[in-house]
Amino acid sequence: MSNNLRYPAEWEQHKSTIICWPHQKEDWPGKFMPIHWVYTEIVKYLSRGELVRIIVQSKNHQEKVKNYLTRAEIYSHNIEFIIAKTDRGWMRDSSPSFVKVGNKTKAIEFTFNGWAKYSNHKLDRKIPNILSKHLDVEIETAVHKNRNVVLEGGAIDINGNGTLLTTEECLLDEKVQTRNPGFTKKDYEEVFKKYFGIKNIIWLNKGIAGDDTHGHVDDLCRFVNKNTLFICNEENKNDENYKHLKENIEILEDAKLEDGTKPNVVKLPMPSPIIFEGMRLPASYANFYISNYAVLVPTFNDSNDRIALNIIKEFFPDREVIGIHSVDLVWGLGTIHCLSHEEPL
Repeated sequence: MSNNLRYPAEWEQHKSTIICWPHQKEDWPGKFMPIHWVYTEIVKYLSRGELVRIIVQSKNHQEKVKNYLTRAEIYSHNIEFIIAKTDRGWMRDSSPSFVKVGNKTKAIEFTFNGWAKYSNHKLDRKIPNILSKHLDVEIETAVHKNRNVVLEGGAIDINGNGTLLTTEECLLDEKVQTRNPGFTKKDYEEVFKKYFGIKNIIWLNKGIAGDDTHGHVDDLCRFVNKNTLFICNEENKNDENYKHLKENIEILEDAKLEDGTKPNVVKLPMPSPIIFEGMRLPASYANFYISNYAVLVPTFNDSNDRIALNIIKEFFPDREVIGIHSVDLVWGLGTIHCLSHEEPL
């Protein structure tokens, strides 16, 4: 692949945001109906600044979605439907990665295997090819050592300048939810350099408690500009996140960016634990999504909601920063960043 290769950062201008309208009731047992209205709210704000491509299961499903949007008086020309069968709707993980080779957009297909946990992923594996055809972009399958590489979009975060964030828990664990058995840091370095143009990787340790993906970085640590990143921080010593988050903050004290400088590290609070039916849910303010118009931030009816929104707003003076009520949404074990994927301009 060309040396003129770059993975654009999320805060750069988008051509569109891709989402998949929820249809899998089992993802939100007992809470499925409110989820449609959460998605409606998300589409309302996304469509103010860019095209929203909504994957639906059928023509009938499309009409139901249109009904939700109409009832919320969303009549934007910035909405387009793609009819395609899916298992689930977590576009961050099943969509391809979009890179730029010069001025041309290219899709990189990684194998999606249901987070190395769930068997119902065969339809979602087809999403990269469906999207590349619909968007009319070239697609290339990521291969390393004669194997297709397994990777979800939520496992990485990038600064658009050559540095990538990830966790050892997600990519290197050989006992739980193993993505690429036998892969070392060097293997991933080669993959990310070849397909993303990445020069530098910051390896954090473990993700947050309750994370069904086993360590996705987009619940933990995110770039907000080329040299600033947010890291979740827990001050309650009795919380199961306390130790692991402090370890990651220590790692960042020694971290370097692609040019050898130290990143500006900003701490984001954590909401109080959300427990539902005995399960700790992965509630985190770090799972925000940066759209052209606004930064959409999950909120949890928590006293730290306002603190988190204010911290994020400092770094996005030209965008609205909007809280999206996510107490029901997180029951699906993901929130706003997990369900969305940007297509760069």
